[in-house]
Amino acid sequence: MKLISNLDKLGITGIFITVFASPCCFPLFGFLLSAFGLSSAELFGGFTEYIFQAFVLLSLGGTFISYRNHKNILPLLFSIMSSGAIFYAYNVHFDTTIIYTAMLGLLVSAGLNYYFSPKQKAANCCAVDESKVELISTITCPKCGHQKKETMPTNACTFFYECENCKVRLKPKDGDCCVFCSYGSVKCPPIQQNKKCC
Repeated sequence: MKLISNLDKLGITGIFITVFASPCCFPLFGFLLSAFGLSSAELFGGFTEYIFQAFVLLSLGGTFISYRNHKNILPLLFSIMSSGAIFYAYNVHFDTTIIYTAMLGLLVSAGLNYYFSPKQKAANCCAVDESKVELISTITCPKCGHQKKETMPTNACTFFYECENCKVRLKPKDGDCCVFCSYGSVKCPPIQQNKKCC
């Protein structure tokens, strides 16, 4: 699953590996490589344009999968326009300016995908203004009735909790995000601020 969710980054990496491995086909990068004293031998031979376009397709597919996760259309639009421009430049009217610009567009698309990714949002959703929430909650064990005051974290959800009296391992009830929401006297900080719990 991790590989599938990173296809756009894999595609972009493949595009740039192909470009740097074939400086004869990409004069701008060939100039940069020769400035560093690297050879201008073409690694992929006559297959460079096909390998390059395959990585563009891989990047486009990865962007579509990412879109299905984060539902933000902007990276997908960048990817569709850039991919279309690359295919146009290779198959209809060859133009290196279009190819270089479209490569930049795919790079921007991958960056936007990272920005809109659920992991990135989760890091932001857990941010809680501690001055506006109550951080102490009393957890009551449903098995033995033991109660203990606990300080709730503001940067993570507590999914499991072990009762110090009977050693039963508590987990959230269906529909609750954490043990504080299920067994605590006070709901967790994100819920107190009407946010989704991490």
